[in-house]
Amino acid sequence: MCRSVSRVFIAACIALLLTGCAGRYFHDADPPLSPPPRYELDSLPANEYWTGVVFNGSKIGFTHFVIEPSREENGLFEIRSQAYFHLSFLMMDKSVSLTSYDLVDRELRLVRFAYEYVIDGNKLELSGAVKDRVLAIDRSSSGMNAQEVIRTPEELYPGSVMYLYPLLKGLKIGSRYRYQVYDGETQCITEVRQEILAYQQSDLFSGRAFKLKTVYQGQEVTAWINEEGLPLLETAMGGTFVSGLEAEREAKRYLVESSLNKNESLLAFSLIRVSRPIPDPPATKYLEVYMDGLPGDMPVPSGDRQEIEKRGERIFCRVVSEAALKARNLPEEKALSDRYLKPSYTVPGNNAEIRAIAAQAAKGASTPDDRIRALLKWIRENIKQDAVDSFTALDVLSRKKAECQGHAYLYAAFARSLGIPTRVANGIVYTKDFKGFLYHAWAESFVEGGWVAVDPTMSQMPADATHIKLLEGETMQSLLPLVNVMGKLRVEVLEAR
Repeated sequence: MCRSVSRVFIAACIALLLTGCAGRYFHDADPPLSPPPRYELDSLPANEYWTGVVFNGSKIGFTHFVIEPSREENGLFEIRSQAYFHLSFLMMDKSVSLTSYDLVDRELRLVRFAYEYVIDGNKLELSGAVKDRVLAIDRSSSGMNAQEVIRTPEELYPGSVMYLYPLLKGLKIGSRYRYQVYDGETQCITEVRQEILAYQQSDLFSGRAFKLKTVYQGQEVTAWINEEGLPLLETAMGGTFVSGLEAEREAKRYLVESSLNKNESLLAFSLIRVSRPIPDPPATKYLEVYMDGLPGDMPVPSGDRQEIEKRGERIFCRVVSEAALKARNLPEEKALSDRYLKPSYTVPGNNAEIRAIAAQAAKGASTPDDRIRALLKWIRENIKQDAVDSFTALDVLSRKKAECQGHAYLYAAFARSLGIPTRVANGIVYTKDFKGFLYHAWAESFVEGGWVAVDPTMSQMPADATHIKLLEGETMQSLLPLVNVMGKLRVEVLEAR
């Protein structure tokens, strides 16, 4: 099974970049006597800073940010940032690094960019440029290259400017800003909304600072920025993330300490404990639970296998692993299934290597069920289960190991290459080892008129009834709603048989 939070946690780390713990002791201070600070890029009082990042009480990394005039492009500015996170999880080390370069004009509008993300040794590189409101993007990972062109109806900014934008527009209490950014982590254009709420002082930082709320990719981040434009403190996810200014030496010191630190903060954060254990999860064919803590704007999927019902303030969920799996055959279901035959960057079902391996693995299989079981057998015998995150199915093939998300990507690519519509499901599954639910990813394939849950990590078809789907999607953007769930979701087991 997948024993990690998978890529959702990593996505949250990178997408939020700088986050933190709000604390309880903040006091409004008298606003500055002078007009609210407002700067030009070539007159910023501070152009570099380091931060230390804490997750769930454990220090996990640092960030470094620099902005300076470009030496090669007159009138333009270079923004360079770096982030590094290192976690211990189930006696395994997980590491994430991000380096980014943005070239912007004096108004912070994006001109050119180059990003590199490395997760557990797998690398994704993005580069591109904006011209006449047309964004051109190049992607590269595991020897696979892809290009994309997006027309942007509005001015476009890089995600790295979110704490510079209010400095240029003015740190006036009550000001609200809205603009579009290209987010490399989720590889999409998204809206940023910001509001300057107050001018405060706190026991958690020295001096006074403007309180800034930023809403971005469905997440809310609060930062306290001083008059020099330095983010003194940042908070997100209800205080689970903490980020604050540090000296370079202090920010990096944790790298040595983390190699010895076996604090299972990730497991403590992600595990959903239950008072009624499920004795034999793989054999569970029927499950009833109540779920609490889900955001009101997050609709949980309901269908033949999984029934969702709102009962007062609680969500009732019934899962029947083999119920009506192949009984519908409705025209709209068939039309929907065709979407999941198309190759994507994450699930490249048209890749020659993917197609060749799938065809060989399923050779001799006469029915879709037999082909699926043949693919599960190949994955079970050739791909090691390891807490290693992957960007694409080709990452998994290259390294021959992955966690649940990678297994789901590879299976989906194999199945699509054989003409079996397949989508990626994300949710929770019960683990007997920890007596609770952990976040997990699996797949669903459209066979003989119905969707069948297939778990390539556990080699199950159909997947057992402890698999509760919260959302679908194979892109980083589609996974971000889970960030609002982690640490809040509660599950009460009513019946399992």
